[in-house]
Amino acid sequence: MKNAFTMIELIFVIVILGILASVAIPKLSATRGDAVISKLAQNIATGAAEISTYAMSKSEVDSNFTVMSNAMASMENSGDAVLSDNKAEIKVGSVSDCIVVLVDVNTTTGVDTLKMVFNDAGGDTKCLAIQGAIDENKYPMKLRGTSVKY
Repeated sequence: MKNAFTMIELIFVIVILGILASVAIPKLSATRGDAVISKLAQNIATGAAEISTYAMSKSEVDSNFTVMSNAMASMENSGDAVLSDNKAEIKVGSVSDCIVVLVDVNTTTGVDTLKMVFNDAGGDTKCLAIQGAIDENKYPMKLRGTSVKY
């Protein structure tokens, strides 16, 4: 008597593995996408916190975000953000300015404010996801001025 699998048993195993793979692969790719969104949301929040800390410690803001924030510099280096004077445009999915982080410097009142603007996602699910992951109630945030206690 031979100890071996029949052809039917092997076909059943292959069919079952195929069914499991068809269920598992989409779940794994969704998890990876969620991780990318989570990482980018964390970088944006870290960048905002670094800008706030810089403004509080130096009693001034710098127009160059890379001076005030390593997270913003990292996002620029990875191509996730385009930085210009007092502004960072965060690219998510197909939206080049999904989130705009900016520092409003008001020389008249002496109040500097960190703002976060959520632009139209145009149906892009990644942009919508990152906008949902950031607490927009924290913004605008006063960085410097008469109402900020040092």
